[in-house]
Amino acid sequence: MKQIFFISILSLIILSCSESKKDESVRSLLVEQLRNTHNEQNWFVPTKIALKGLSLEQSIWKDSTNNHSIAELTTHLTFWSEMNLRSFKGEDMSDLNVDNEQTFIINTADDWSMMLMKLDNIQTEWEKLIGEASLEKLEEWSSEVTNMTAHNAYHTGQIIYIRKLKGWWP
Repeated sequence: MKQIFFISILSLIILSCSESKKDESVRSLLVEQLRNTHNEQNWFVPTKIALKGLSLEQSIWKDSTNNHSIAELTTHLTFWSEMNLRSFKGEDMSDLNVDNEQTFIINTADDWSMMLMKLDNIQTEWEKLIGEASLEKLEEWSSEVTNMTAHNAYHTGQIIYIRKLKGWWP
């Protein structure tokens, strides 16, 4: 009887340890994806590097089609990253009624430098909050965070394409 009890307790301990490792793996993966799309270059160029050194004039350049400028793409990324962050922090976003096209805004020179700092700060805060989040919160938000990082990587690719097209890529 003592052996069965001992084996049961040992099994529960092992099971709980493996769950903990799995949960921490999810946390590590999410933080890694957030950093990869923010400021750590691994498989693709992150936003911070993609936007580095651009002037306002370069950022607002548009071709003759309806394609977005780099500034518009940056404000769009900033808007949605901030809205998700506010929701993650518990703000009620149920009344948010946004026309997605209105999130692509052209900036002034002052707005451009502020937008770059704002995006950097939001991305840094995401990394910090995911690193500190409860396991329940990670479970609830893991899909949204991975979708957000894919969204950021997609638009960062568009930014790089414009820079290469115009000869502005290092």
